[in-house]
Amino acid sequence: MRRYPAYKDSGVEWLAEVPEGWVMKRLRFAATLNPSKSELADLDRAEEVSFIPMEAVGENGELDTSRTRPIAEVETGYTYLRNGDMTFAKITPCLENGKRAMMRDLIGGIGFGTTELTVLRPRSGQTTTEYLFWLLSSPSFRKIGEAFMYGAGGQKRVPDDFVRDFPVALPPLPEQTAIAAFLDRETAKIDALVAEQRRLIELLREKRQAVISHAVTKGLNPTARMKPSGIDWLGDAPEGWEVRPIKSVAKLAGRIGYRGYTTADIVNEGEGAVTLSPSNIRAGVVSFRESTYISWTKYEESPEIQLAPHDVVMVKTGSTFGEVGYIADSSIPAATINPQLVIFKEIACLPEYLFLSLNAAHLRSCIEVSNTGGTIPTMTQETIGNFRVALPSRPEQQMVVDHVRQATGKLDALTATAETAITLLQERRAALISAAVTGKIDVRHLAPQETEAA
Repeated sequence: MRRYPAYKDSGVEWLAEVPEGWVMKRLRFAATLNPSKSELADLDRAEEVSFIPMEAVGENGELDTSRTRPIAEVETGYTYLRNGDMTFAKITPCLENGKRAMMRDLIGGIGFGTTELTVLRPRSGQTTTEYLFWLLSSPSFRKIGEAFMYGAGGQKRVPDDFVRDFPVALPPLPEQTAIAAFLDRETAKIDALVAEQRRLIELLREKRQAVISHAVTKGLNPTARMKPSGIDWLGDAPEGWEVRPIKSVAKLAGRIGYRGYTTADIVNEGEGAVTLSPSNIRAGVVSFRESTYISWTKYEESPEIQLAPHDVVMVKTGSTFGEVGYIADSSIPAATINPQLVIFKEIACLPEYLFLSLNAAHLRSCIEVSNTGGTIPTMTQETIGNFRVALPSRPEQQMVVDHVRQATGKLDALTATAETAITLLQERRAALISAAVTGKIDVRHLAPQETEAA
């Protein structure tokens, strides 16, 4: 894209040069920070207004205004907003994730929201809500904001002083309008492409699931004689296949009783064994990264749950409830599991075949309805042991495994391509926003297109 004909030094390192004619300001001179709610003094306290909790603000500018409360309930302890304000989340990780929104369609034009929102009201003649939206969408704003956060852990916040003193280069108002319109249009195109790739990924996942489910319940021979399995969700199974409970196919082992560990058993990396948790198992993959480590003494205390190649592991409670992983790699670190997982050992069929069976659609449904937890999904080892799998002969198990590997390998390659495309599109989107609001590209010649589109 074309650049501006002339630039000047901004005096700000990360901004570098900006177009001549753009004015350098601190953000407080372009917008009022956290306006006073005193302007509501004459309103009836029973009047309903929009209520904006953090979950009502999206990472792409979405805003849910469906919640309402009377002013009397929210005027103390909440952040005041009105139509035309620009807000962003100041707390981690919401800031880093880009939660922000323009206030529009508020009930009565007024709202109150979580105190973790910072409010900016454009000053007349200086900037607009739409342009502020894109300024605060810039990767530079979020990245620099992260460096200024204070507090500990999940309570780190961007201070108001950072926002007040944040340097911006403001073009003339007509140019701000042109830039905002350009970004509206171009990011919408990118977002549409990202949505297409995500739909493709979802279709590929559904196809992958169907390939696995059919292979481990109906086999690979379309002309095979079938017989009733005696299980409603399984229907007919090929003749010669056995339908058996998992507890007759494998030994289930997990941390129980005194063998559970406490914080006193946790050590630093390199000083003990990896302990897998629910977050280490996703999409069939067992990851040993970002793990907890326990002392060698505690590790040796429970040899029956020490991980070995060809073990199958399942999450029985926690964030990735029902996820199943297969230890395919022969070279793994010394590792065990925490009480939220269970290991399948002494497997009487091909371990990888059991892994595939546990990922079939019918068993995924059984797992979902077996949740006995409240806010934390949970199922017992006894429940898992009673799940049933359909087992062909050992040679046919190998044929199924080989077939699924080949078929899902192709699907996984297509999925990886789509995921790469999403990453590149998102990088393109971020770069476009940054270039436009810092004047690295000139979009003024595109303004007529915006007018025509309007």
